[in-house]
Amino acid sequence: MKVKVLFFGLLKEIVGKPEEEFILDEGSSIGRLYQFYAVRFPRLAEHSSTLLFSRNREFASRSELLQEGDEVAFLPPVSGGCADDQDETPGTDYACWLTRQVISAQTLVEELKQGTDGAVVVFEGIVRNQSGGRATLFLEYEAYEPMALLKMREILAEVKHKFDVDRVGMVHRLGRLEIGEASIVIVITSAHRGPAFEACHYAIDHLKRIVPIWKKEFFADGAVWVESEQDRCIEVSP
Repeated sequence: MKVKVLFFGLLKEIVGKPEEEFILDEGSSIGRLYQFYAVRFPRLAEHSSTLLFSRNREFASRSELLQEGDEVAFLPPVSGGCADDQDETPGTDYACWLTRQVISAQTLVEELKQGTDGAVVVFEGIVRNQSGGRATLFLEYEAYEPMALLKMREILAEVKHKFDVDRVGMVHRLGRLEIGEASIVIVITSAHRGPAFEACHYAIDHLKRIVPIWKKEFFADGAVWVESEQDRCIEVSP
């Protein structure tokens, strides 16, 4: 059977391509597929303990069996994101998109807030000028875009279900970001501040855990992939 295999972040650099088709036996699992690649690319095996996998844009275990035509992604742990893939309809209670354009938090606030709101909470993650004692030149963000947007929508749906809020918005940048630019903006509106603060905290924490977006930091002497929320960095040869 034939499956499509995708690679992101450092894994794409190890394999030397973003995707390819692979033929393997019927009844093979994701783990078996991974073993083929680990033999071909020994550096891939070095990251075995931290790799994540998805099948048809949903997280999957190594034991999950594959079928003809499946799309399998090899994913580094998310570090957190198609040009302007936007999901926002006038009159709805959420806005969610990925963009390569500068994000305006104020514009998003104006689009979401209503007369019945008594609170608007905004989280804006911005690019800082240093990391680990090194001066940062700029960042680049990469995403498994269809899956990232799907997971972002799931988070916003959970926020609406769990908290007493009115409207919710989440926008993530991709591509190159300069110092001071926003990589992520989350906006929550509600009648009262308490639920809005709680919902915003929940949204950013879950985005960092489950949305497949990766960050690469560039310095004067090289670059690193930030592999996880714990800022475990992997050096990239200049």
